[in-house]
Amino acid sequence: MTAPADFYAGLVAQAYTALRSQIFDPAPYAAFVRSYGEPGLEVGCGAGDPLLHLVQDGLEVHGADSSADMIDQARTTAEQRELDMRLHVTQMEDMDLDQQYRSIYLAGPTFELLPDDVAALRALTSFRRHLATDGAVMVPLWIASPTPKEQFHVAREAVDGCGAVVRFTPMAEEYDPLSRTRRTAVTYERIPQNGPTEVVHREWLIHWQTRETITALATQADLKVLSVEPPSTDGADEPGDEFTAVLAPA
Repeated sequence: MTAPADFYAGLVAQAYTALRSQIFDPAPYAAFVRSYGEPGLEVGCGAGDPLLHLVQDGLEVHGADSSADMIDQARTTAEQRELDMRLHVTQMEDMDLDQQYRSIYLAGPTFELLPDDVAALRALTSFRRHLATDGAVMVPLWIASPTPKEQFHVAREAVDGCGAVVRFTPMAEEYDPLSRTRRTAVTYERIPQNGPTEVVHREWLIHWQTRETITALATQADLKVLSVEPPSTDGADEPGDEFTAVLAPA
């Protein structure tokens, strides 16, 4: 298994912005921070999306990510935009920021990069430790689907800011609904206009939560569930489901 701090490093971090399949709408995160208050904390902020938008709009939101390379990108962009931002390199389950926040959120299902429920509980306990008594935590989640067979060995391609072609290719996968894990062997390539091609091979691990498991873990972390949206219509979670849990101190 490749830990998130090591996965999103080097070539992968360089290619991330060009290859990302989703650009986050900052509006829901800004609304969450405005609802529960400042300061806010974006956990798993990566290269700064949507964190930079919120700070640019005048909100006091700090960022935390386990990848030093991704934090460097966020810091560089903040400096280019002349934004004053507090950024921390730390794993979400080991945060020790010496501060409490009224709103803590993850942008997208970053929580599911944690390898198992033990790490997930540690992360929720870390959130609880950093959460103000009147604050809340927003955790977007996703029930991972198996990668379609026709996508294996087929590269997704883009051009980065330096004009190099970057590629992401899924090679093989183990999908286990019982352990709620998807392990995908992936290859990243960077082909510059001049110079040799760079290649790295990584294992991309997703460990997903259901509505039931996130509720149980929250209870163990001394948190209560304020809402899960959308709720399950039939009590069962299906691959591809997306939902968001909002948690508060118990």
